[in-house]
Amino acid sequence: MSGTGDSGYQVLARKYRPQTFDDLVGQATMVRTLKNAFAADRIAQAFILTGIRGTGKTTTARIIAKGMNCTGADGTGGPTTDPCGVCENCRAIAEGRHVDVLEMDAASNTGIDDIRSQVLDSVAYAPGNARYKVYIIDEVHMLSKSAFNALLKTLEEPPAHVKFIFATTEIRKVPVTVLSRCQRFDLRRIEPEDMAGLLRKLANAEAGQITDEALALLVRASEGSARDATSLLDQALSQGAGETDADTVRGMLGLADRGRVLDLFEMILRGDAAGALAEVSAQYADGADPMAVLRDLAEVCHWVSVIKITPEAAQDPTVPPEERDRGLGLSKTLDMPVLARMWQMLLKALEEVAIAPNTMMAAEMAVIRLTHVADLPTPGDLVRRLQAAPRLDPAGPGGGGGGQFTAPRAPGAGFASAPASAGGSSAPSGGRQGSAGGGPVAALQAAPEQALARFTSFDQVIALIRSHREVPFLIEIEQTLKLARYSPGRIEFEPTPDAAPDLAQRLGARLQAWTGNRWAVSVVGTGGAPTLAEAKVAEASALEAEALTHPMVRAVLETFPKARITAIRTRTELAADAAQDALPEVEDEWDPFEED
Repeated sequence: MSGTGDSGYQVLARKYRPQTFDDLVGQATMVRTLKNAFAADRIAQAFILTGIRGTGKTTTARIIAKGMNCTGADGTGGPTTDPCGVCENCRAIAEGRHVDVLEMDAASNTGIDDIRSQVLDSVAYAPGNARYKVYIIDEVHMLSKSAFNALLKTLEEPPAHVKFIFATTEIRKVPVTVLSRCQRFDLRRIEPEDMAGLLRKLANAEAGQITDEALALLVRASEGSARDATSLLDQALSQGAGETDADTVRGMLGLADRGRVLDLFEMILRGDAAGALAEVSAQYADGADPMAVLRDLAEVCHWVSVIKITPEAAQDPTVPPEERDRGLGLSKTLDMPVLARMWQMLLKALEEVAIAPNTMMAAEMAVIRLTHVADLPTPGDLVRRLQAAPRLDPAGPGGGGGGQFTAPRAPGAGFASAPASAGGSSAPSGGRQGSAGGGPVAALQAAPEQALARFTSFDQVIALIRSHREVPFLIEIEQTLKLARYSPGRIEFEPTPDAAPDLAQRLGARLQAWTGNRWAVSVVGTGGAPTLAEAKVAEASALEAEALTHPMVRAVLETFPKARITAIRTRTELAADAAQDALPEVEDEWDPFEED
């Protein structure tokens, strides 16, 4: 790896651009294949290089072009994977001025006219100074469909002196007809160990002083891209006065201290909302971006989840030993459902922060939500608690196979632990113990009988539901609940096949909220009366049958055969309607002209 001879300052990404295959970092498989192909004189007519940004696609294309056209220092050499770098062809290609190595940016030259003028019109002519005429097309996936079609025939049967090298970050957008005519090489993301070695080498070459922890931060931020890492290193060396440390790099990247991120992560899992908000504010005051804080939390959540599945993943060279130990400890105490729930909530929070008018407020609200759900059981944990609780009897009253549910004290109040005699224990919430507001709660005491005395019949319960305007819930009760037994504060019913599984739970919770007293709502297998809706239908059918026996009704139906009874009003209903519509009586007023 060597710098160019250009005068003036050059960024490190250009100054130390790889010049040979040996300079390429992290692409051993591709380099080995190309070396074998050159040694066996099996150089393909077209190559396509794919990978994420900054992994060396264009650089590799130029190295291949140099290897094809290198003549050696004495001018007699042939194609090689170790270009000399001193012959005229090597120097001209490295400086981008060779007349026979044509680079085209497909992002700005997408049409068929561009392909025709820059490629097709010149392929028939032999190279002027080089062994091969090489066409390097960058971001080839940006070409239009017509441009690809125009290129296909020449790409399949090019002249012997023509070679094509394509580079793309979106290999799926390249037509398969083009892919089938090329040798494909996938450039991998550079591994953290290789990236750290590369950055250390560049820092030493520039006489720059930077700590290993700072380099680790740059490696993580680059996400496997050598160009990104080199650019970040260039910026970090410029910022540091003397030795560049991790704090300088964090300030440059807008990151929080990894240890402080872990502290915030643990505060959230403990349900410590006040402490978590204070930590977020402190990181914001120190220059951390709220979006970056949430990204760091998501990264920690993902990291801990991966360590929980594969503990060997903790042996990351970019992670300091103390952070590695904390991550391993969290992975052992946290359950995967808790981590998965936190991951989903962080993803949603990142979307909200991106569109919020104030990113700090959105981040704080996200942290409040995360701490609020820290003590809530996961769905699987909730099922286990309900199954273990003494208030859920699988046999049910009467052995009908139903279950009995008693509503919890209040939303979010938790569930009673099952005693040892119940054959199980309450499952841990989120894999943590001693979190704020968590832990089992005592079983609720039965409400005083006198407080429920006014609910002497189930009809009064229905009236209570109707008074609260819970129309959908009222319809559900009327259509799916078959009352078996009722007493004030206790309801036993048989559900219809269409009944929701949690009907008993919701009914008990609503009655408790409305009356302030505990209600025991049980599910039985048999013995239920018809639903209220069925009773109404049966009553209406009975009234209609009775009406059909009336001589006047029979006479009307005989006279009008297509007539149907649409509604029946009883005398009681008519009297009630008449009383409601009647004008109120007023007392007789004194008439002064009336004679005594």
